[in-house]
Amino acid sequence: MIDLHNHSTKSDGTLTPKELVDNAIKTGLSAFALTDHDTVDGLEEAIGYANDLKNGVCPVPEHLLRGSGASPLIPEVIPGIEFSTEWEGTDIHVVGLFIDYKNPEFVGKLSGFIKSRDGRNEKMAEKLASLGIGITYEGMLSMFPDCVLTRAHFARYLLEYGYVKSSKEAFERYLGHGCPGYVPREKVTPTQAVEMTLIAGGIPILAHPLIYNLSNEKLRALILEMKQAGLVGIEALYCTHTPADERYVRELAKTYDLLISGGSDFHGENKPGLYMGSGYGKLYIPDDVLTCLKKHHFG
Repeated sequence: MIDLHNHSTKSDGTLTPKELVDNAIKTGLSAFALTDHDTVDGLEEAIGYANDLKNGVCPVPEHLLRGSGASPLIPEVIPGIEFSTEWEGTDIHVVGLFIDYKNPEFVGKLSGFIKSRDGRNEKMAEKLASLGIGITYEGMLSMFPDCVLTRAHFARYLLEYGYVKSSKEAFERYLGHGCPGYVPREKVTPTQAVEMTLIAGGIPILAHPLIYNLSNEKLRALILEMKQAGLVGIEALYCTHTPADERYVRELAKTYDLLISGGSDFHGENKPGLYMGSGYGKLYIPDDVLTCLKKHHFG
């Protein structure tokens, strides 16, 4: 069993990259992808820790050992990223798998992307402060060090300091589109995200294609546009997909000659009740999904 869509504290998850590896071991995954939003900062930690466990450099934590004391399966950590993009006014996410996250050209382009996001976060903090909320950009950086800030972090700040009673309320009152604390930001397009993934030698995947609420015609137009830029796969196996949803996305994959990917979109406590590997309880992503992706990638 595998999971090709997961987030850590380096973006808007609540487990560190190392804790994600431990969680994958506990879950019994043979492989998982770390796909933080618009950052690769957690990959070195996750991949290094998993390799140290495999090579016996550091011991497997006792609570993860099997009853007999035998070492559990250490999962393969697939280097990835999830780009936040925009297409015709709709937020579209693109997952990149097997990326060379140290590729100089890729690193340079990603750095420019993150700077744009930082500017947006500064303006959002200023807008919230103007509403009488005791918040500063510096305070956000202090509360959430070493990660790419997202609106989910602002929601946690508002919840922590008692301005709202839930993350949902934070988005409905302050952070959602059209709300007084919302600031739009410059985003790359889906085709640019595909191109950036290819620059890094990775596999570009259209993430959770049904959550965008696009019409069949619009979704097909998006896929065709991305396919022409080099799109390789589509996330047919996803935590909220019904059997009918999966059949529909598989048919799209067949029509546009795309490979199948799948993931839980795990965020830890930021998505309560959603588990790594199994989503909301019914998700199952077999190893042969990864086998097909590897065959395409490595030949």
